[in-house]
Amino acid sequence: MTARCVRCPTVLRRTSRHRIDHIIALTAAAFVLLVVMCTTTLMSVETSGIKRTANLFSGPWELVRQDMSPLALVIVFVTVLAPLGRLLGMLYVLIRLHERRPPRHLRRVFALAERLRPWSMIEVFVFGVFVAYVKLGDLVTIGLMVGVYALLALTFVLVWMDSALDREAVWERLYHANLAGGPDAPADAVGCETCSLVSVPEPYDPRCPRCDSELHERKPNSVARTWALVIAAAVFYIPANYYPVLSVVQLGAGQPSTILGGVEELIKAGQYPLAALVFFASIAVPVLKLVGLSIMLITIQTGRAGWLRDRVRLYHIVRFIGRWSMIDIFMESLLGALVAFGSVITIEPGVGALAFCAVVILTMFAAETFDPRLMWDSAAQRSFFEEDPLAAGD
Repeated sequence: MTARCVRCPTVLRRTSRHRIDHIIALTAAAFVLLVVMCTTTLMSVETSGIKRTANLFSGPWELVRQDMSPLALVIVFVTVLAPLGRLLGMLYVLIRLHERRPPRHLRRVFALAERLRPWSMIEVFVFGVFVAYVKLGDLVTIGLMVGVYALLALTFVLVWMDSALDREAVWERLYHANLAGGPDAPADAVGCETCSLVSVPEPYDPRCPRCDSELHERKPNSVARTWALVIAAAVFYIPANYYPVLSVVQLGAGQPSTILGGVEELIKAGQYPLAALVFFASIAVPVLKLVGLSIMLITIQTGRAGWLRDRVRLYHIVRFIGRWSMIDIFMESLLGALVAFGSVITIEPGVGALAFCAVVILTMFAAETFDPRLMWDSAAQRSFFEEDPLAAGD
């Protein structure tokens, strides 16, 4: 069963019939597959009698060699550290959940694992590998190794695990107390942004009694922080599209390629589905995030009351699709690691990739700092002033 907000279409809870033991098995399987993926070869390429292989760390290492260490660190974090931390945290919490009185520190561990969820981009990395495989098909002889099959299996298991896990049931097992929510909830009750518990904060210690996160009626300085991040992302978006993200040199001939130039090359090669995927992930999605967040911020500041439910849907779309722009970054990292055959053919990431990665990260942070409840607050405040004009002067 699914519970939704009576005011907007946001899902409050989606229950599951799967037992905790089932989730433990899926989490353990995902952990094993992640270890296999990290320790085996992903792909191999061959041309002119020269053969090269690449594992998960070959791309970041090539970026370090190209003086792009920040980009390499981001890739390692979202493909290894974040998934590993999340799986270990989940496994630890779920196993100890069988204890009669689960220890209090499990709440913080589970909260940390939940915060890592948006930054675990294994399913996005799969598409990056797919794009790299298709682009290399016309240049070199390419083979898929054990690591790719482990990656595909890991993606399937992670999606299964996320759909089967009832997070609210885990929180309820970790914390037994009467909830403040419901029709008779106090007017000063606050919803936790981490575990969604509705409670009345203590005046001297406004922290969530369940996960120990700091409670706020609304996210602090949400509009100002989101505007700052959106503007910074818009600034980085200019060099991300102006400077080359990839340089392909074959037999001494070739030129740098921008994001849009890469899409044009795919269209000329007749790879229309792949061109559409790259265009959507690398051009349409960043623009949609920047425009969507700007529209929502402007409507808050102008007090617009229309299309509230649709704006909430837009917020959830922006928040969901933000990470998929990393497809291009993953693809460029793999291509740079695999195709380095000296004067025969060489592919190197460009400085535009660094700026584009900054756009992706900044817009993801912007979606997290934005508080959609402010849209309803602003509309309600404007409606109140229109009904009682004298209140506007108080």
